Amino acid sequence: MMRIFPGMFSRALLVAAVTVSAALAGCASSGNHESSTAHQPAAAGQQTAGEVVDDGVVTAKVKAKLVDDPVTKAYQINVETFKGNVQLSGSVDSAEARSRATELARQVDGVKDVKNSLQVRGSDG
Repeated sequence: MMRIFPGMFSRALLVAAVTVSAALAGCASSGNHESSTAHQPAAAGQQTAGEVVDDGVVTAKVKAKLVDDPVTKAYQINVETFKGNVQLSGSVDSAEARSRATELARQVDGVKDVKNSLQVRGSDG
């Protein structure tokens, strides 16, 4: 007999809900309300549900690397991924932090390219 601990069901339900939401986001964003089958490719410029989930995983992995790194962890760096192309935005205090963020993002499996739009704040001394 399996014992269920407090919070176990809630955690599993949350993980399932996030996964389904990410998958459905790709379907809902198509704007095409005609019936479709799983065999039809995504329209140009749109993602399949699988690509949306893959991009979500890439985004999460890039964010995790940025938070774990001593150079970039202190900054609020926004990460967006579309078809494996990662865009970094926000602001940092040094050119070192800006280039380190690009380097870390490129290390993540599934990243095809990185566009670094991070702004380096000037020192107001």
